[in-house]
Amino acid sequence: MSATKHWTLEEVLAVYNSPLLELVYRAATVHREHHNPREVQISTLLSIKTGGCPEDCGYCPQAARYHTDIETNDLMTVDQVTQAAIRAQASGASRLCMGAAWRNVKDNEEFEHVLDLVRTVNKLDMEVCCTLGMLTENQAKRLENAGLYAYNHNLDTSEEYYKEVISTRGYEDRLKTLDNVRKTNITVCSGGIVGMGEKAEDRCGMLLTLSQLDPQPESVPINALVAVEGTPLEEQHPVSIWEMVRMVATTRIVMPRATVRLSAGRTEMSTEGQALCFMAGAGSIFAGDKLLTTPNPDLHSDLDMFDLLGLQPTQAYSKHEKREPQTETEKPAAERQIKWSRPGHKIEANVAYAKKE
Repeated sequence: MSATKHWTLEEVLAVYNSPLLELVYRAATVHREHHNPREVQISTLLSIKTGGCPEDCGYCPQAARYHTDIETNDLMTVDQVTQAAIRAQASGASRLCMGAAWRNVKDNEEFEHVLDLVRTVNKLDMEVCCTLGMLTENQAKRLENAGLYAYNHNLDTSEEYYKEVISTRGYEDRLKTLDNVRKTNITVCSGGIVGMGEKAEDRCGMLLTLSQLDPQPESVPINALVAVEGTPLEEQHPVSIWEMVRMVATTRIVMPRATVRLSAGRTEMSTEGQALCFMAGAGSIFAGDKLLTTPNPDLHSDLDMFDLLGLQPTQAYSKHEKREPQTETEKPAAERQIKWSRPGHKIEANVAYAKKE
């Protein structure tokens, strides 16, 4: 299947709803055309600044307005991040993704510090990724100059269902951020969350939007919702493994060259279930005891799974060349400040949970 195919929602839905074993076979065939099926990248997700986010994302324990007992912390130091990266690398990780609980990046000392963190991890010969919120073109360029390999900014779900989960920012701002990243040589990482109460049409709608980006994202994370007590989505039941297999397989077929990342929610998945996801095209997992603030499988169990399934960790920079940091002789001229949108609607559940004690 060509990566340049122009999909329709009806076509994506037809793929998603096709008989499961046929779907997995088709996805596995596409996967082998573009990827080494025995290689799965091990990545580590590190929360470099936890909690206190002003957004109202219904799934997120880091939103300041919800009461989730998350321990907040300031930005990690260079030494703390260096030690975390070295530990991750020793465990087989070839990518470190650093996440900060921000609405958007601001041109201040904290951003300067993040640039230093990017340069530091880059020197360790790890692919360095950041997820920092909404990003301007100028900020993306500075991250590129610092040696950033990938930028993650998830769409979360379809544009239609997005309004049922988040009211403090607009879908178009997510797309604008991805466009700003795409103006650099930083690779794009964008996917979503399954199990927030959305329909199959919403899942496929998100994939359709991602597939229409030109070029398509290099990475597409597929997360299963981890329902956290104190958030508006705390009562959501975990999605079945079959839904995750369908989502991974559909993503693989719709975006053949992207790395499909089996991300949050693996603690609810058996080894057999994960094996089906790898067969259907998943080419990456996050390893470590936490994904930002939510639980993740033990590293040793992941390594045992790799051994059992005959998988091997992907080496860093196997798909795109490393970019060396560029020395900034002076800071880029300040750009016109983007006024990120704040939709006017309210989500009753989000408001109610913000008022809970």
